[in-house]
Amino acid sequence: MFTFSTPTSRPSRSSPKVSICLPTCNRPELIVECIDSCLAQTYGNLEIVIGDDSKDERTRQLIAQRYANEARIRYAKNQPALGQARNVASLFARARGDKILLIHDDDLLTTDGVEKLVSLWKLHPQLEVAFADQYEADHTGAIDFEGSARLNTAFRRTREAEGLQTLPGRTGLIQMFPNNGWMANADLVKRIGYSDQYGMCCDFVFGTELCLAAREVFYLHEYVSVYRKTATSISHSTRGTTVAATVSAYAFVKALKLPAQLEPSRKLALRRLAPIVVSVHAKNRQAMPGLKIAFTHLFAYNYGLSTRLYYHLLILSRAVVSIRQRAAVAAVVAAAPAVIAEPAAAVTELVTDLVTDRSEMI
Repeated sequence: MFTFSTPTSRPSRSSPKVSICLPTCNRPELIVECIDSCLAQTYGNLEIVIGDDSKDERTRQLIAQRYANEARIRYAKNQPALGQARNVASLFARARGDKILLIHDDDLLTTDGVEKLVSLWKLHPQLEVAFADQYEADHTGAIDFEGSARLNTAFRRTREAEGLQTLPGRTGLIQMFPNNGWMANADLVKRIGYSDQYGMCCDFVFGTELCLAAREVFYLHEYVSVYRKTATSISHSTRGTTVAATVSAYAFVKALKLPAQLEPSRKLALRRLAPIVVSVHAKNRQAMPGLKIAFTHLFAYNYGLSTRLYYHLLILSRAVVSIRQRAAVAAVVAAAPAVIAEPAAAVTELVTDLVTDRSEMI
């Protein structure tokens, strides 16, 4: 591991130190924008801890040249590369702050994002985890304000939900907790850690375990970060494959041991995840696993009153039946409940397959 640090700045005694952990891999053109958004924070007592898994030296050279005199940056080049989960785990281990905030290299922080989150500890001294809303932006960083509102609403981040969460673990299970832009006590973050057991969904697994372990979790209904949609994200490149983050997330949620009061939250999580996993199996012509999950989670399809179920059954059938048999299956699907006869409803259901499995959710 190659490391360099700029001279240590003098910390403020009146405010906790925040370690912004920033994993990066082959994105020198984007990480500069991310670092600049961290350096522009209205909150001063922070460090930026960078772990670089890049295959070449462009990111290291860029940071060395552009930020040579920046005292708050602590950079390390991972040789060999650690991979997503172990890179983040190494950042947590290197963090020196009282609080840890994770931000990915293609995302951004709003100028007052850190200050907004830190201020919650003054109101709630026993607080352990805090998170807030995310803007949604395209590859260039242009914010989609209407899309941002839909994004947060889809993950139950609404004005009505603001405040200390009655069931902290619920926020992780139902994916209300974002995959970055959150803040938490460093000791709790380091205790939970990042594991590569669940592959591409390590962000979701960590967030769920963090919230399950926390005594107090606060949701702030204000924007603190920008989630950028890029075609090079890990979850985008694996979407639709059997190693997709959603497939691992489904297995993780199913295997969790939960107290009785969180079982409804598990059901909410599976209501979102199960149809996506069925769709993945259908696209990969894995009929039996897909059918098993579909029929085990009929509640996720409103017990048959969902166009999406019949669409998935039709696609799954193509993996196992002959052309003549497909015609029979198609006839059965055509005779399904009247809900699928409405074209607008059908379009809504089918589009769901395309938009639900998004990188932000896992």
